[in-house]
Amino acid sequence: MAVSVNLLRPLLCKPLLQQLRCPVVAASRLNTVSLCPRTSLPSACYRFYATKKAKAKAKGAAAKVSINSALVEDIIDLNEVNMDMNAVLDGLKEDFTRNLSIRTSPGALDHIVVTTQDGKFPLNQLGQISMKSPHIIVVNMSSFPEATAAATHALRESSMNLNPEADGTVIKVAVPKVTREHRENLSKLAKQFSNKAKDSVRRVRSNAITQVKKAKEGHSEDTIHLVEKQIQQVADRVTLDIDKLLSAKTKELLG
Repeated sequence: MAVSVNLLRPLLCKPLLQQLRCPVVAASRLNTVSLCPRTSLPSACYRFYATKKAKAKAKGAAAKVSINSALVEDIIDLNEVNMDMNAVLDGLKEDFTRNLSIRTSPGALDHIVVTTQDGKFPLNQLGQISMKSPHIIVVNMSSFPEATAAATHALRESSMNLNPEADGTVIKVAVPKVTREHRENLSKLAKQFSNKAKDSVRRVRSNAITQVKKAKEGHSEDTIHLVEKQIQQVADRVTLDIDKLLSAKTKELLG
């Protein structure tokens, strides 16, 4: 019995994986008399597990789809969808620049929209805007005196906390102090602009999905599903950019 154990010991000392891969070699060694030192240990087997971060990254990469626009142009123009959603983001950036300045300057009044009998116009097309002093902005409406009242109303109703006073065809605008309350109001307004932008993105997405569903005939379900998924990806990306833009602007406004 002792001899049998000694014959089997070399086999037991080998890694299990090696035994499985080389059954012929392992069996042949049973015929040899070779002792295995008692101090020898079987080789360790290691298994490496992916981290949660790696799994999440792999999952995101697998979920992302990209379709050649030319292949589905008879279903929908994906480039146009992308442009429409990016236009929403560009519009939000412009709203932030025009309406959410902490310190009022002549340039901040340029694009205030004035509604007249002839239509809507930016203030800088109707009046000459200049800085009279560090605390007073002057809008000279002598070129369009009939629009003075409308311009005064537009300034007062803007989101810039202005209190304009008209003196003939000259509108004087006192630069408001930058108070904590004013900063918080601008921050709330930034949130409102962002929510409106997200609504616009959802509308573009919804219209695009509706158009795709109408084109189901003549196309496989997989193709339709992939197109819808790519539209959703663009919407998700733009929505994320909106959130990033809002976060940066809120930090700027509140300090």
